Parts: sequence; structure tokens; C-alpha cells
Amino acid sequence: MKIHVYGDNLCALVSAALFASVGHDIWLCLPEGRVKHMLDIGGEAYPEPRLQSLLDLQRKEQRLIYTHLNEPLPDDLEAVFLAFAPKDFSLAEQIVKKLGTHDQQILVINQSTFAVGCSARLANHLSSQQSLVYVPDFIQEGVAIDSIARPNKIILGMDDPRAENQIREIFRPFNRLKDHFLKMSLREAEFTKLAVSGMLATRISFMNDLSNVADAIGVDIEQIRVGMGSDKRIGEAYLYPGCGFGGQSFSEDVINLAQTVSGVGIKSKLLHQVLQINEDQKEVLFRKLWRYFDCDLSNKTVGIWGAAYKPNTNKIDNAPILKILEALWSQGAVVKLHDPVALEKIAQLYGQHEQLILCESQYDAATNVDALMLVTEWKQYWNPNFRRLKQSMNHPLILDGRNIYNPYYLKDLGFEYVGIGRGI
Repeated sequence: MKIHVYGDNLCALVSAALFASVGHDIWLCLPEGRVKHMLDIGGEAYPEPRLQSLLDLQRKEQRLIYTHLNEPLPDDLEAVFLAFAPKDFSLAEQIVKKLGTHDQQILVINQSTFAVGCSARLANHLSSQQSLVYVPDFIQEGVAIDSIARPNKIILGMDDPRAENQIREIFRPFNRLKDHFLKMSLREAEFTKLAVSGMLATRISFMNDLSNVADAIGVDIEQIRVGMGSDKRIGEAYLYPGCGFGGQSFSEDVINLAQTVSGVGIKSKLLHQVLQINEDQKEVLFRKLWRYFDCDLSNKTVGIWGAAYKPNTNKIDNAPILKILEALWSQGAVVKLHDPVALEKIAQLYGQHEQLILCESQYDAATNVDALMLVTEWKQYWNPNFRRLKQSMNHPLILDGRNIYNPYYLKDLGFEYVGIGRGI
């Protein structure tokens, strides 16, 4: 099929690359900005494993073309993907209005996370020969390609049954082992997308809340987590306590869900509590460090490993590091920060900050520091040379914001260990 993919977020690029890889002719229609510029010069728009090589291959095979949002519609265009950020609804609406002025049969696949009801609003602009379905984006950064190529579900929201055969054909290469489609109405699919994010956020915040209790009563939250996860009614996913979650899409989904609930006159305290617990948790490492040094961090140097909101991405949107930095600086501390890919984002945000030293090596970030914080659990941080680390630090204190280290092993090496809810 000939397909246009509109958008410049990760979902748009992954969709364009994957659907081109199975034989479709794809035009990736990009708005002006950083992503378009990077792709035009052959650069990497997102540090996503396998994505750039897949994009380059599809361009070489001439199944993928980069172009602009105003690309003319070919007469034999069969489908359009919309992959925009929540703030870009008006842009999606402009594109759909343009499509609606054409007579050919076109299927519109909306992957954007807009408010509940927005897909129907978009569909109203289409001609009688055209249809719109909502297939929400469940992409996970770091494994984005497999999120689409090997899905555990494909939510299909549609109010027009004429669209089903075509959308199934488009996704057929990624739907072979079993039928992953879950059919529902447009509004139900939109609400499902938000509800999934809300549930995941609730599990994380619940575990973070329990971790604070575990600290207070002297028990190890890791043992509690394993015990809870062994119950099949609960399962193991998203039970890891830590120093808070971030990310633009995830946070926006939860906020969008809270607004949807309050917008229909229902008072839900749960979602607001979930968000508040998470914001408080982003400062938990700072508070532990502050108490350790008797509420005086002046003239202290703190090493930090990890700035991205999760491993395998360079994004720092709503990341815990932002609150941690501000809190440490407000108390007079100097920060030595390392991250494999996110330092450029930090530099763009803070510039030449006198209390911030960006380090190219993780060991440089730990040299002559009074404490080391683990904020993002990049794989290279899991098994460092602890003896080298201890020798380089002024004070052998490790604050483990993701509970990836063995506290007993570190204590045997002479470290002082502070985790999240470890109770030790």
C-alpha cells in the first residue's frame, strides 16, 4: 500500500520504518524542527536501538521517503497514520480536513494520544468514503521496534466496521502467532490507553509509598516486592520502587486521565495522589542525603549516575534528575553528573551552571565526591569496579535510587548503602 505517516515523534519513525520493512511504500511527512533536520542530514533523531539502521535501510531500498507535512496526496494513497503529541491536535485536524476534501478511499489510523472523543472529532472531517480507526501507541522507549513488531495486544478502536479488513491487512505481518486485535469503540479505545497508563503509574506509586513505610519499620521492600509478585493476582510487572517515574508521554497520559475523570464531574482522589506521590518520590534521594549529612550540604560534592528518565533514551522530560539537581543546588551542593546519552539534553537545559560538572566517564563523576547517587539504571552502572569506586570517593556513600545493588556486598567492601525502602 501507499501510506503517509504524519509526525516526528518516536512512534511516527518506528511505524514508518517497520511498515516500510514489510513492503509498504511509506512517505514520512515531518513537521519542521529538530527531528526533520537530523533525518535530512543523515543523523540520528532518537537514540533508539536498531531504529536508525532500519530507517537507513528502508530509504536505501526506496520504500521510505522523508518529506514535509504538505506533501501532495497521490491519487492512489490508501492509508494515513497520525502520530502526534497531545498538544498537536489542531495539526492533526488540519491534515484530516485536507484528506476529507479528496474523493478517494483512505483509511486514517490515529496513533496519537488525544483526549477522549478527539478521534470521533477527527472522523467527522472525513468524506463518506473514508474511515478512521484509533490504534493507540503503546511504544516503550528502548524496545520501541519490538513494541510494534511483537505486540502483546493491538487495541483497535473503530465506529466504522468497513475499516476492519484494511487495518488487519496493514498489521498482518505483526499479527501472525495469534490474533492480537482487541476491538472496541473509538471512545473505549481512547479511554483504555489512558487507563493502562493510569494503572501502571498507580502500581509504581503504591510501591513507592510502601517503600517509605518499609524504611520506617525496618523491613526490606525487595522482599515485600518478591512476595507480592509471587501472587498470580498481582504479578511482577511495575512493582519496582525507586526515585520516581518520568517521561513526557507517560506523565501526560496520567494527567489526561485525571482531567477526563474530573471533566465529567467525578471526584477521584486516587489519580491526584498517584501523581503527588511520584513528585514527592523524585526528591527521596535528596532527602536521604540531606538527613545523612545533618541537613547541611554546603561544600559537598555529589556524584550522580543517570539523567535520562529511563535507560535507553536520552529524554529527560519530567525526569527525577530535574528535581534532584534543583534541590541539591538550593542547598549549596556541587553535582558531578554522568549519563551515556542524556548529557546534551542537560546542557541545553541548564547551560554553564556553576554547580554542575558534566562528566564523560562514570568514574569521573564519582571522583572526589562525598556521595554517589544512582538515578537511572543504565546497564553499565550495574556492576562497576567497586574497589576503584571506593578509592576515588571522598566518602564511600552510595544512594541507590533503583535498588539495583546488593547492600550486604557493598557493606562488606566498606561502603555505606542507602536504598529505597531497604530498611537497612
